Amino acid sequence: MTTPASPAAPPHAPREQPPGARDPRDPTGPVPLPVPGSGPVPAEAVAPLLRGVAVLTALTEAGGTLSASALERHTGLARSTVDRISATLARTGYVRQDGRDTVLTPRVMELGNAYLAALRLPALLDAHADALADELDESVSLAVGDRDGIRFIHQATRRRAMSVSFRIGDLLPAERTAPGALFAAEWTEQEWAAWRARRAADPADAGFPAVPPRAATADDFEARADRARGDGWALDDQLIEPGLVAVSVPVRDPATGRVACVASVVSHTSRHTAADLRATLLPRLRTAVTAMETELREAPPPPPGPPPAGLAAWTTASKHELGRDFVESLARGLTVLTAFGEGRAALTLTDVATATGLARATARRALITYEHLGLVTARDRTFSLTPRVLSLGYPPLSRTTLARLAAPHLRALTDRLHEPTALAVRVPGTDPAEIQYIATATASRVLTVDITVGTRLPAARTSLGRALLTPDTPPGYALADEELESGLRSIAVPVRDRTGRPVAALNVATHAARRTLADCVTDVLPHLRATADRLQTDLRTASRFTRIPLT
Repeated sequence: MTTPASPAAPPHAPREQPPGARDPRDPTGPVPLPVPGSGPVPAEAVAPLLRGVAVLTALTEAGGTLSASALERHTGLARSTVDRISATLARTGYVRQDGRDTVLTPRVMELGNAYLAALRLPALLDAHADALADELDESVSLAVGDRDGIRFIHQATRRRAMSVSFRIGDLLPAERTAPGALFAAEWTEQEWAAWRARRAADPADAGFPAVPPRAATADDFEARADRARGDGWALDDQLIEPGLVAVSVPVRDPATGRVACVASVVSHTSRHTAADLRATLLPRLRTAVTAMETELREAPPPPPGPPPAGLAAWTTASKHELGRDFVESLARGLTVLTAFGEGRAALTLTDVATATGLARATARRALITYEHLGLVTARDRTFSLTPRVLSLGYPPLSRTTLARLAAPHLRALTDRLHEPTALAVRVPGTDPAEIQYIATATASRVLTVDITVGTRLPAARTSLGRALLTPDTPPGYALADEELESGLRSIAVPVRDRTGRPVAALNVATHAARRTLADCVTDVLPHLRATADRLQTDLRTASRFTRIPLT
């Protein structure tokens, strides 16, 4: 993939390389992913949008964090371009700046959530996958095809010392997986040709960072695809890495009969051999897949969910506020992806323009750009998202925890108030009830509260515990006044999940000599509530299609 040079670049400016290209100054620099959209970039493509996608992709492949210099090296973009792209992504809430680093935030998962909601498969099938994982005490995954690879859309993982660590959105080469053989059984000759070209160009699978370098050539893939076509199931006998085995069965679309997704039971050889998976677990997997196909057949069409609102006006206001550091065409282009969702799987150009508030010409250029990048597909004058949208930030964030989500919010609140903050959850099964601290941020004071992560305290004697025990009190907050320790005063509010259930509590602690109880309510509580709201937004976005452990 290449991008046009910046038209504003002076003659002496460093020349930009195509996003993802190997830096000629660094022979060990990044190897580009196999990106769809061969041939020249369309004349109507939005260059800043191409660059923004390159930055998000680089951050994703790096695990979510890169310095500005590393982004420059990984994308091949000029430093000034990286800075403007990062500033714009920060303004949209998709990244945050942490010193010299750019860090993906949970809000970027809105892009992948739009694809998963439009797809509907996770919402309809994840309960069946979870039930099978509980029944077998093994990990169960759902995957869809992505060109000549596969991407995970759901994972029910067993929490063990030795467990499967694939994440939602991870891309794997088809030939090194059991689902890949089932998808390849339906490939056209053109798709096989694309696979052979990719294998020849990337023999070590450097474009697939979710898997180790290739240990075997897997030259029998075409034969395995033929067998999978006849058998109706496929095995992964340590194709990805030694010790990992899986058995897979296709879940077919009742309308077309084609593979909609593939369900897999995944284990390791200390628990099952590949042959054992076939003999003992394949029948139970097939039963679960039958139930999944029944679910797909009987599920009523979803009503269209609400489209995004006011995004075009917001980008205009941001441009006025930030000036040239805000790349308006990038921000507006990203809103196009969020036009899709539940009940909005296939949209016309008019639909997209109406949903986002963008001019038709602006929406059209963004869609042309996304089609070139393989993020959108066009058919019969309608557009749909592809699984590749999950490559924009989803994998590193899909395995986060509540504590990780809370950490930057706690730090920001502590910096604002110069008081220590903490997040705690209720310890299940304790009587009397106890809370456990799962995240803290300390203040730079001589006299300060220092309660470490993991500490357990009686819930009734702390503001955190009271906020969890009585979350629906009229004030909506809880106070503790020198009950745990002399001089220690604190105020807390509950943190709620997508269902409105209180799952944690957030507090600010102080010394009684610094703030009165009235000060806590008038001066601290508004900031505390605003922080809890931001954390709840992140939690609800991140947990829409993933499970967020509380500890």
